[in-house]
Amino acid sequence: MPKNIHLLTLQTFSATGGIQKMARTLAYSLQHICQKNGWGLKLLSLYDADADLQPQYIRAENFKGFSKNKASFVLNALLSADKNDTVILSHINFAVVGILIKTLKPKCQVWLIAHGIEVWRPLGFHKKLLLKHCDKIICVSRFTKDKLISLHGANESKCEVLNNAIDPFIELPANLAKPESLLTRYGLTYENPVIFTLTRLASTEKYKGYDNVIATVAKLKHRFPGIKYIISGKYDELEGRRVKGLIEANGVTDNVLLTGFIDEPELANHFLLADLFVLPSKKEGFGIVFIEALACGLPVLCGNADGSVDAVKNGELGTAIDPDDNQELEKQIAEHLLHPLTLDKRKALQQKCLQYFNEQTYAESLQKLLSD
Repeated sequence: MPKNIHLLTLQTFSATGGIQKMARTLAYSLQHICQKNGWGLKLLSLYDADADLQPQYIRAENFKGFSKNKASFVLNALLSADKNDTVILSHINFAVVGILIKTLKPKCQVWLIAHGIEVWRPLGFHKKLLLKHCDKIICVSRFTKDKLISLHGANESKCEVLNNAIDPFIELPANLAKPESLLTRYGLTYENPVIFTLTRLASTEKYKGYDNVIATVAKLKHRFPGIKYIISGKYDELEGRRVKGLIEANGVTDNVLLTGFIDEPELANHFLLADLFVLPSKKEGFGIVFIEALACGLPVLCGNADGSVDAVKNGELGTAIDPDDNQELEKQIAEHLLHPLTLDKRKALQQKCLQYFNEQTYAESLQKLLSD
């Protein structure tokens, strides 16, 4: 068993992406595990500053931000780890640091967390070397584990699947009714069927599938009068212009709302506003957004060609389809809208999601890995 655990992250508290959310939950779970076992804990964050700390996740004395000072970060990481410690690298971009630690202190356990596309592509020399010499690879989904083994020849015995969990501090709604405030904001009524996508919209990423959903809404708008498709998430200027062009070209300017970035406190209300969450992506390592939607009682329609299938428990919690099959996409959206949600259905879905993806279960699985 380790004496001390060191968690190295690129960024934990100063951004709200999926990897950052995972790092926060991981830090919180490690804090409780270390307290229970009498182990030491240190989180070193390369891009965060000390002032970015959110102390509900980890104590201030266990956190150090380096404000992008790479030299200081690497030096601290090398000096702080000892032979009986476990160092957890939250991203493969720390490959050189991991290799140096393993070389200088070979008895120190070095673990890597593998998320998604960062390890699904060809890797450079140092990253391949890390995969060979690290002691354990924690994969956020079965798909990522299979990719590591098939693409890079990773040792299967080193690879463990640990699905992401719901943030322990997310404010989950008790009242699952559609919020009046958002109905008013977007000019909607209870009769409007609403489908929802929340994702980053980047001109460099063309795999999220919202293009196909926009085209599908054009086919469904006559069958479901008043249908609304809300697309939320930060977008760059080039992608914003392209998506707006798609909306106009498909004749759905009255049906599609492009909201831009949504503040974290408003996310739950947007999940409640919708009747279906749709993101037929091709490159999700896991998809924390799926379990956040499910935890608000919102059914999920995702792709079946990536880690999304873990988030919907292979179809138990949601529907996974071929992301390139637009006919199936149209069929599944229509099927959900033809059978409107009830509050009882929402509540049952929420409870089932929390049964699988709660932080306590996550921490118990993590404790077992550390004890082994």
